Amino acid sequence: MPDTPATSTEQADDEPTPARHAGTARHGTAAGPSPEPVRLAVRKTYKLYVAGSFPRSESGRSYGVVAADGTHLANAALASRKDVREAVTAARKAQGGWAAATAYSRGQVLYRVAEMLEDRREQFAGVVAAGEGCPHADAQAAVDASVDRWVWYAGWADKLAQIAGSSNPVAGPYFNFSLPEPTGVVGILAPAASSLLGLVSVLAPVLVTGNSAVVVASEERPLAAATLAEVLATSDLPPGVANILTGRTVELAAVLASHRDVDALDLAGAPPGLEVDLEQAAADNVKRVLRRDASLGEWTEDPTPRRMLAFVETKTVWHPVGI
Repeated sequence: MPDTPATSTEQADDEPTPARHAGTARHGTAAGPSPEPVRLAVRKTYKLYVAGSFPRSESGRSYGVVAADGTHLANAALASRKDVREAVTAARKAQGGWAAATAYSRGQVLYRVAEMLEDRREQFAGVVAAGEGCPHADAQAAVDASVDRWVWYAGWADKLAQIAGSSNPVAGPYFNFSLPEPTGVVGILAPAASSLLGLVSVLAPVLVTGNSAVVVASEERPLAAATLAEVLATSDLPPGVANILTGRTVELAAVLASHRDVDALDLAGAPPGLEVDLEQAAADNVKRVLRRDASLGEWTEDPTPRRMLAFVETKTVWHPVGI
Protein backbone atom coordinates (compact mmCIF):
# COMPACT_ATOMS: atom_id res chain seq x y z
CA MET A 1 0.00 0.00 0.00
CA PRO A 2 1.58 3.39 -1.00
CA ASP A 3 2.60 5.96 1.67
CA THR A 4 -0.08 8.54 2.52
CA PRO A 5 1.20 12.10 2.16
CA ALA A 6 0.75 14.62 5.04
CA THR A 7 -2.58 16.43 4.95
CA SER A 8 -3.13 20.15 5.50
CA THR A 9 -3.87 19.50 9.19
CA GLU A 10 -0.84 17.30 9.83
CA GLN A 11 2.87 18.05 9.63
CA ALA A 12 5.45 15.61 8.43
CA ASP A 13 7.73 14.37 11.22
CA ASP A 14 10.78 16.08 9.82
CA GLU A 15 9.10 19.48 9.18
CA PRO A 16 9.56 22.16 11.88
CA THR A 17 6.46 23.73 13.45
CA PRO A 18 6.16 27.44 12.65
CA ALA A 19 6.02 29.87 15.58
CA ARG A 20 2.61 31.37 16.26
CA HIS A 21 4.01 34.87 16.95
CA ALA A 22 7.08 36.04 15.14
CA GLY A 23 9.78 37.43 17.39
CA THR A 24 8.59 35.67 20.58
CA ALA A 25 9.25 32.01 19.73
CA ARG A 26 10.84 29.94 22.47
CA HIS A 27 10.82 26.52 20.64
CA GLY A 28 14.01 24.92 19.41
CA THR A 29 14.87 24.70 15.74
CA ALA A 30 16.97 22.38 13.65
CA ALA A 31 19.91 24.73 14.17
CA GLY A 32 19.53 24.75 17.98
CA PRO A 33 17.48 26.52 20.68
CA SER A 34 16.21 30.03 19.92
CA PRO A 35 17.59 32.85 22.08
CA GLU A 36 15.35 34.33 24.74
CA PRO A 37 13.61 37.52 23.63
CA VAL A 38 15.24 40.73 24.82
CA ARG A 39 12.94 42.90 26.97
CA LEU A 40 13.32 46.65 26.77
CA ALA A 41 13.41 48.37 30.15
CA VAL A 42 10.72 50.95 30.94
CA ARG A 43 12.55 54.25 31.29
CA LYS A 44 10.97 56.31 34.03
CA THR A 45 10.64 60.08 34.08
CA TYR A 46 9.96 61.18 37.65
CA LYS A 47 7.10 63.65 37.94
CA LEU A 48 6.32 66.43 40.39
CA TYR A 49 4.07 65.73 43.37
CA VAL A 50 1.42 68.41 43.77
CA ALA A 51 -2.00 68.15 45.46
CA GLY A 52 -1.73 64.37 45.66
CA SER A 53 -1.13 63.96 41.92
CA PHE A 54 1.93 63.49 39.72
CA PRO A 55 1.83 66.17 37.02
CA ARG A 56 4.57 66.93 34.57
CA SER A 57 6.21 70.31 34.79
CA GLU A 58 4.05 73.11 33.41
CA SER A 59 6.75 73.77 30.84
CA GLY A 60 7.11 70.10 29.94
CA ARG A 61 10.82 70.27 30.68
CA SER A 62 12.91 67.58 32.36
CA TYR A 63 16.57 67.11 33.17
CA GLY A 64 18.89 64.15 33.44
CA VAL A 65 19.86 62.81 36.84
CA VAL A 66 23.25 61.11 37.02
CA ALA A 67 24.72 58.77 39.62
CA ALA A 68 27.77 59.61 41.70
CA ASP A 69 29.92 57.82 39.08
CA GLY A 70 28.45 59.87 36.24
CA THR A 71 26.12 57.25 34.75
CA HIS A 72 22.61 58.28 33.77
CA LEU A 73 19.93 57.21 36.27
CA ALA A 74 16.68 58.79 35.13
CA ASN A 75 14.98 61.98 34.04
CA ALA A 76 13.26 64.25 36.54
CA ALA A 77 10.71 66.98 35.94
CA LEU A 78 12.16 70.48 35.78
CA ALA A 79 9.68 72.58 37.76
CA SER A 80 8.90 76.16 36.78
CA ARG A 81 7.70 79.26 38.62
CA LYS A 82 4.11 78.34 37.85
CA ASP A 83 4.61 74.90 39.40
CA VAL A 84 5.75 76.59 42.61
CA ARG A 85 2.63 78.76 42.66
CA GLU A 86 0.37 75.76 42.09
CA ALA A 87 2.10 73.83 44.86
CA VAL A 88 1.63 76.74 47.29
CA THR A 89 -2.05 76.96 46.35
CA ALA A 90 -2.47 73.23 47.03
CA ALA A 91 -0.63 73.51 50.35
CA ARG A 92 -2.77 76.44 51.48
CA LYS A 93 -5.98 74.62 50.59
CA ALA A 94 -4.97 71.51 52.53
CA GLN A 95 -3.39 73.15 55.57
CA GLY A 96 -6.57 74.06 57.43
CA GLY A 97 -7.97 70.54 57.43
CA TRP A 98 -4.63 69.01 58.37
CA ALA A 99 -4.22 71.43 61.30
CA ALA A 100 -7.78 70.69 62.45
CA ALA A 101 -7.06 66.95 62.68
CA THR A 102 -6.30 65.68 66.14
CA ALA A 103 -2.66 65.40 67.10
CA TYR A 104 -3.16 61.67 67.57
CA SER A 105 -4.46 61.33 64.00
CA ARG A 106 -1.51 63.22 62.57
CA GLY A 107 0.84 60.95 64.47
CA GLN A 108 -0.87 57.87 63.09
CA VAL A 109 -0.58 59.18 59.52
CA LEU A 110 3.15 59.77 59.94
CA TYR A 111 3.56 56.33 61.46
CA ARG A 112 1.84 54.87 58.40
CA VAL A 113 4.41 56.63 56.19
CA ALA A 114 7.17 54.98 58.24
CA GLU A 115 5.55 51.58 57.74
CA MET A 116 5.45 52.01 53.98
CA LEU A 117 9.00 53.31 53.88
CA GLU A 118 10.09 50.20 55.77
CA ASP A 119 8.31 47.98 53.23
CA ARG A 120 10.28 49.60 50.39
CA ARG A 121 13.60 49.54 52.22
CA GLU A 122 15.60 47.86 49.46
CA GLN A 123 14.23 50.17 46.77
CA PHE A 124 15.20 53.26 48.75
CA ALA A 125 18.60 51.78 49.59
CA GLY A 126 19.28 51.33 45.89
CA VAL A 127 18.23 54.90 45.13
CA VAL A 128 20.38 56.33 47.93
CA ALA A 129 23.41 54.21 47.03
CA ALA A 130 23.26 55.22 43.37
CA GLY A 131 22.69 58.90 44.03
CA GLU A 132 25.14 59.40 46.86
CA GLY A 133 27.79 56.95 45.71
CA CYS A 134 27.94 55.16 49.06
CA PRO A 135 28.17 51.41 49.79
CA HIS A 136 24.88 49.56 49.85
CA ALA A 137 25.25 48.84 53.57
CA ASP A 138 25.58 52.58 54.29
CA ALA A 139 22.53 53.27 52.14
CA GLN A 140 20.52 50.67 54.08
CA ALA A 141 21.63 52.32 57.33
CA ALA A 142 20.42 55.70 56.00
CA VAL A 143 17.03 54.21 55.11
CA ASP A 144 16.73 52.60 58.55
CA ALA A 145 17.59 55.92 60.20
CA SER A 146 14.95 57.64 58.03
CA VAL A 147 12.28 55.17 59.12
CA ASP A 148 13.26 55.61 62.76
CA ARG A 149 13.10 59.38 62.40
CA TRP A 150 9.58 59.24 60.97
CA VAL A 151 8.54 57.14 63.96
CA TRP A 152 10.29 59.52 66.38
CA TYR A 153 8.47 62.56 65.03
CA ALA A 154 5.16 60.67 64.83
CA GLY A 155 5.45 60.01 68.55
CA TRP A 156 5.74 63.73 69.26
CA ALA A 157 2.40 64.59 67.63
CA ASP A 158 0.34 64.49 70.83
CA LYS A 159 3.17 65.42 73.19
CA LEU A 160 4.51 68.68 71.78
CA ALA A 161 1.87 70.74 73.60
CA GLN A 162 3.26 69.44 76.89
CA ILE A 163 6.59 71.18 76.34
CA ALA A 164 5.48 74.12 74.16
CA GLY A 165 2.27 74.96 76.05
CA SER A 166 1.68 76.19 79.57
CA SER A 167 -0.88 77.23 82.14
CA ASN A 168 0.01 80.78 83.12
CA PRO A 169 -0.62 82.39 86.54
CA VAL A 170 -2.60 85.64 86.22
CA ALA A 171 -3.99 88.19 88.64
CA GLY A 172 -7.74 87.87 88.39
CA PRO A 173 -10.54 85.32 88.11
CA TYR A 174 -9.24 83.82 84.88
CA PHE A 175 -7.54 80.77 83.48
CA ASN A 176 -4.77 81.59 81.06
CA PHE A 177 -3.35 78.98 78.67
CA SER A 178 -0.64 79.14 76.00
CA LEU A 179 -0.90 76.55 73.23
CA PRO A 180 1.24 75.82 70.15
CA GLU A 181 -0.42 76.21 66.75
CA PRO A 182 0.98 75.56 63.25
CA THR A 183 2.46 78.48 61.35
CA GLY A 184 0.79 77.53 58.03
CA VAL A 185 2.50 76.85 54.71
CA VAL A 186 6.21 76.13 55.02
CA GLY A 187 8.65 76.21 52.11
CA ILE A 188 11.50 73.72 52.49
CA LEU A 189 14.80 73.58 50.61
CA ALA A 190 15.83 69.97 51.10
CA PRO A 191 19.46 69.22 52.01
CA ALA A 192 21.63 68.58 48.98
CA ALA A 193 23.98 65.94 50.36
CA SER A 194 21.70 63.69 52.42
CA SER A 195 19.01 62.91 49.87
CA LEU A 196 16.70 60.82 52.09
CA LEU A 197 17.64 61.16 55.77
CA GLY A 198 18.13 64.91 55.41
CA LEU A 199 14.80 65.25 53.60
CA VAL A 200 12.92 63.29 56.27
CA SER A 201 14.63 65.33 58.99
CA VAL A 202 13.22 68.60 57.61
CA LEU A 203 9.83 67.41 56.31
CA ALA A 204 8.55 65.31 59.23
CA PRO A 205 8.74 68.07 61.89
CA VAL A 206 6.84 70.45 59.62
CA LEU A 207 4.03 67.97 59.00
CA VAL A 208 3.65 66.65 62.54
CA THR A 209 2.93 70.13 63.90
CA GLY A 210 0.02 70.66 61.51
CA ASN A 211 1.75 72.66 58.80
CA SER A 212 1.65 71.91 55.08
CA ALA A 213 4.83 71.90 53.02
CA VAL A 214 6.23 72.77 49.61
CA VAL A 215 9.56 70.98 49.23
CA VAL A 216 12.26 71.78 46.71
CA ALA A 217 14.19 68.51 46.41
CA SER A 218 17.96 68.26 46.09
CA GLU A 219 18.82 69.31 42.54
CA GLU A 220 21.63 66.78 42.07
CA ARG A 221 19.97 63.92 44.00
CA PRO A 222 16.20 64.26 43.57
CA LEU A 223 15.25 60.61 43.12
CA ALA A 224 14.93 59.83 46.84
CA ALA A 225 12.47 62.71 47.21
CA ALA A 226 10.55 61.70 44.08
CA THR A 227 10.32 58.12 45.35
CA LEU A 228 9.22 59.32 48.78
CA ALA A 229 6.41 61.19 47.02
CA GLU A 230 5.11 57.83 45.79
CA VAL A 231 4.99 56.66 49.41
CA LEU A 232 3.17 59.80 50.55
CA ALA A 233 0.64 59.46 47.73
CA THR A 234 -0.35 55.97 48.83
CA SER A 235 -0.33 56.68 52.56
CA ASP A 236 -3.11 58.37 54.53
CA LEU A 237 -1.61 61.85 54.12
CA PRO A 238 -4.28 64.17 52.68
CA PRO A 239 -3.54 65.53 49.18
CA GLY A 240 -1.76 68.87 49.23
CA VAL A 241 -0.32 68.57 52.73
CA ALA A 242 3.09 67.72 51.25
CA ASN A 243 4.14 68.83 47.76
CA ILE A 244 7.52 67.93 46.24
CA LEU A 245 9.16 69.78 43.34
CA THR A 246 12.32 68.87 41.46
CA GLY A 247 14.42 71.25 39.41
CA ARG A 248 16.87 74.12 39.74
CA THR A 249 17.12 75.07 43.40
CA VAL A 250 18.26 78.63 42.71
CA GLU A 251 15.29 79.29 40.44
CA LEU A 252 12.62 77.69 42.63
CA ALA A 253 13.94 78.96 45.97
CA ALA A 254 13.65 82.59 44.90
CA VAL A 255 9.99 82.14 43.93
CA LEU A 256 9.21 80.32 47.16
CA ALA A 257 10.92 82.93 49.33
CA SER A 258 9.05 85.83 47.73
CA HIS A 259 5.63 84.15 47.59
CA ARG A 260 3.28 86.06 49.90
CA ASP A 261 1.15 83.01 50.74
CA VAL A 262 4.11 81.13 52.22
CA ASP A 263 4.37 81.64 55.99
CA ALA A 264 7.79 80.17 56.77
CA LEU A 265 10.97 79.06 55.05
CA ASP A 266 13.50 76.36 55.94
CA LEU A 267 16.89 77.06 54.33
CA ALA A 268 18.44 73.66 55.15
CA GLY A 269 19.42 73.08 51.51
CA ALA A 270 20.00 76.66 50.42
CA PRO A 271 22.96 77.03 48.05
CA PRO A 272 25.94 78.82 49.63
CA GLY A 273 25.79 82.55 49.06
CA LEU A 274 22.04 82.61 48.42
CA GLU A 275 20.81 82.63 52.01
CA VAL A 276 20.97 86.39 52.51
CA ASP A 277 18.98 87.07 49.33
CA LEU A 278 16.34 84.51 50.35
CA GLU A 279 16.02 86.02 53.82
CA GLN A 280 15.54 89.47 52.33
CA ALA A 281 12.83 88.16 50.00
CA ALA A 282 11.16 86.34 52.89
CA ALA A 283 11.03 89.54 54.94
CA ASP A 284 8.48 91.00 52.53
CA ASN A 285 5.63 89.26 54.34
CA VAL A 286 7.54 88.59 57.58
CA LYS A 287 8.09 84.87 57.04
CA ARG A 288 9.64 82.77 59.76
CA VAL A 289 13.06 81.71 58.51
CA LEU A 290 15.07 78.76 59.82
CA ARG A 291 18.67 79.15 58.74
CA ARG A 292 20.90 76.34 57.57
CA ASP A 293 22.78 74.69 60.43
CA ALA A 294 26.19 73.61 59.16
CA SER A 295 26.83 71.63 62.34
CA LEU A 296 24.23 69.04 61.35
CA GLY A 297 26.66 67.43 58.89
CA GLU A 298 25.08 64.32 57.40
CA TRP A 299 21.97 64.54 59.59
CA THR A 300 22.91 61.46 61.59
CA GLU A 301 22.75 63.22 64.96
CA ASP A 302 19.80 62.45 67.21
CA PRO A 303 16.95 64.90 66.53
CA THR A 304 15.54 67.37 69.04
CA PRO A 305 12.21 69.26 69.22
CA ARG A 306 13.97 72.35 67.80
CA ARG A 307 12.68 71.92 64.26
CA MET A 308 9.12 71.35 65.40
CA LEU A 309 9.17 74.44 67.61
CA ALA A 310 10.59 76.54 64.76
CA PHE A 311 7.30 76.35 62.85
CA VAL A 312 4.65 76.82 65.53
CA GLU A 313 3.02 79.96 66.89
CA THR A 314 1.84 80.43 70.45
CA LYS A 315 -1.83 81.12 71.04
CA THR A 316 -2.85 82.46 74.43
CA VAL A 317 -6.40 81.87 75.66
CA TRP A 318 -8.14 83.63 78.57
CA HIS A 319 -11.12 81.98 80.18
CA PRO A 320 -13.16 83.24 83.14
CA VAL A 321 -13.23 81.03 86.21
CA GLY A 322 -16.58 79.42 86.90
CA ILE A 323 -17.96 79.67 83.35
